Amino acid sequence: MNLVASNLRDGSQVGPLIADPSAGDANHTSFLRQYLRIAMRWRYVILGVIGACVLLGLVITLLTTPKYTAEATVEIARESNKVTEFQGVESEAGLADQEFYETQYGLLRSRSLSERVAVQLRLVDDPKFFALFDVSDDADPAFQLTNGRYPASGLATRRRVAGEVLLENLAIAPTQLSRLVDIRFTSPDATFSARVANAWGDNFIQTNLERKVQATSYGRNLLERQLAQLKERLDESQRQLVGYASAQRIINLPAQSNNDGKTTSERSIVADDLAALNTALSQATADRIQAEARYQQGGRAGASTEALRNVAINGLRQKRAELAAEYQRLMTQFEPEYPAAKAIQSQVDQLDSSIAREEGRVSRSVQADYGEARERERALQAKVEELKSSYLDLRRRSIQYNIYQQEVDTNRALYDGVLQRFKEIGVAGGVGVNNISIVDPADVPEDPSSPRLLVNLLISLLAGLGLGTLLALALEQIDEAIADPAEVERRLGMPLLGVVPKVDGGSPKDALLDRKSDLFDAYLAVQTNLAFTTEHGVPRSLAITSTKPSEGKSTTALALATTLARSQRRVILVDGDMRSPSVHQLGGVDHNRGLSNFLAGDDDIGSLIFSMNDLSLTAMSAGPIPPNAAELLTGNRLAILIDRLLENYDHVVIDSPPVMGLADAPLIANRVEGVIFAVESHGTRSTMVKTALARLASANVRVIGGVLTKFEASKAHHGYGYDYGYGYGKDTRADEKAAHN
Repeated sequence: MNLVASNLRDGSQVGPLIADPSAGDANHTSFLRQYLRIAMRWRYVILGVIGACVLLGLVITLLTTPKYTAEATVEIARESNKVTEFQGVESEAGLADQEFYETQYGLLRSRSLSERVAVQLRLVDDPKFFALFDVSDDADPAFQLTNGRYPASGLATRRRVAGEVLLENLAIAPTQLSRLVDIRFTSPDATFSARVANAWGDNFIQTNLERKVQATSYGRNLLERQLAQLKERLDESQRQLVGYASAQRIINLPAQSNNDGKTTSERSIVADDLAALNTALSQATADRIQAEARYQQGGRAGASTEALRNVAINGLRQKRAELAAEYQRLMTQFEPEYPAAKAIQSQVDQLDSSIAREEGRVSRSVQADYGEARERERALQAKVEELKSSYLDLRRRSIQYNIYQQEVDTNRALYDGVLQRFKEIGVAGGVGVNNISIVDPADVPEDPSSPRLLVNLLISLLAGLGLGTLLALALEQIDEAIADPAEVERRLGMPLLGVVPKVDGGSPKDALLDRKSDLFDAYLAVQTNLAFTTEHGVPRSLAITSTKPSEGKSTTALALATTLARSQRRVILVDGDMRSPSVHQLGGVDHNRGLSNFLAGDDDIGSLIFSMNDLSLTAMSAGPIPPNAAELLTGNRLAILIDRLLENYDHVVIDSPPVMGLADAPLIANRVEGVIFAVESHGTRSTMVKTALARLASANVRVIGGVLTKFEASKAHHGYGYDYGYGYGKDTRADEKAAHN
């Protein structure tokens, strides 16, 4: 209540509130609370939808034919797509194994495999199989029975249909991060499901082996054709090489194996001769240099190396040395003319002559060796130069020869490689290497895989919850009635002054006369809230209006005037609805004189009012119904009337006409201090109320707040319990009064 009072005291208009109603939602209501409110309001709808879905799921589950799922597990090993150890016979697989396994999964779901299983199990000619899966087409000749058998002409059609049926009931489930694959087949017959699952795995292995045999056969035939072509190309290139070598007189020595076991390539005779002569020339040059060195070292006095190494010369020199020693010994005793000394000297001279002759002979021999070595070097050098010219000419002529030789070598290598692969395929062609194996064969299932009662009920429950929620949201969007007091501010952006319960039996006036009635308590609360709307308390002049007729605006005007009068205030109730007046009926008078008279120019207010003593207030009827009430309200007579009435009364309460379709309400509301808007609970659409409030806002009218009328707590969204305060303590007081009596 304090929050409402603070909203009213700030004097804000309703216009800005209407302009941005989402601000109120963001500030006062969270999404979770909003959805909870919707769920509580439409709880019976949601529960009804959930119950219907659960019941439907139960019925469908009980009426559904049980189905059995058999499961066989196979292992698919990764293998290389190579027929031999050589590359190129088949394309290599990608680096990722995912491509290989996805291919295998696709082969497991292939149409050819399903039709193969159907043929192997003889399902294409079995009427029970087609009846088991409700496959029948009387218009198709392939399914017309003759003596209990299908015609042979429709075999292809039945095979295709049988394969499609098997595929529709088959599931391939690879186990993650492994090479295992589960083959699951579902049918109404448990034994049949196991047969199909096992047959599927067996036929998959057989087709895998057949594809390998076909690939080997294809590779063998391809290699045979390649061998014939390569053999022809090799022979042609060899003939071309030999013919060119004969024409150009190119003679090459055959290849040989060296000590390291390596085979050298062919070489020409000219190259071998040039290599041999070049080696000989190198040796001759070395010999010439050595002989020249000996020759240059030779000198007089036998200083040459050959002379020093000569045995004869060394012997003569030894003998001379002995004679010279003997001669020197004699010279110590005798004169040179001594006969013995002269004889020794003569021998020494003879030995010197012999030594000189021998040294000369040795020197001439060294000179002869040097000349011979020099001539030999010159001859070899001339021969090498000649062979060089021949070799260069051979190199020029061998360019085309080498091209032909390379072509021969290439053709021979290709031929040898293909021949080797052909031999290996011939050996491996009859060997079947299978990379697929059965891990667990399918057993006959004992329990049906579907329908599963608990799962179906859970799905039905969730589906019902979802559908019920969607239906509740749709109904919430469609329903624009104001059902709860909180919606006055949330939807309309207007402060709530109070909630007035619906009066069952009796008139509102009778209820107001009873100070213990719920109606009186409700409007007393409204009056209390009005005391916080201005600085001076309850507005002195106020109008009560609504969107359309019969929303409780007249009752609200009468009740507020009554509560104000009972609080010892002077109050006058003015019937501003000159089109459908009602205040005169409450006072038991006619409306021959009233508001319309004053607006028309009659200033005698005393003749226009009457007293309602039972309610302790004064009232003014609407007066005679004018031709056009709006024309009377456009002048300033209404403002003059309100000012004159406020001179004698504390409060002027005007029962205003409805807003929609009329200009009277904005004209009246513009002359008073504030307007109270009556909204009928469950009776008025929120969009219409917003439109009416927008009309008032466009006329610069201050809407103080709203009063929710004819409220029934039992129809509230989730039991706000607004009615507890209206009857609080009444039963207790009644019991106490009865006890005193």
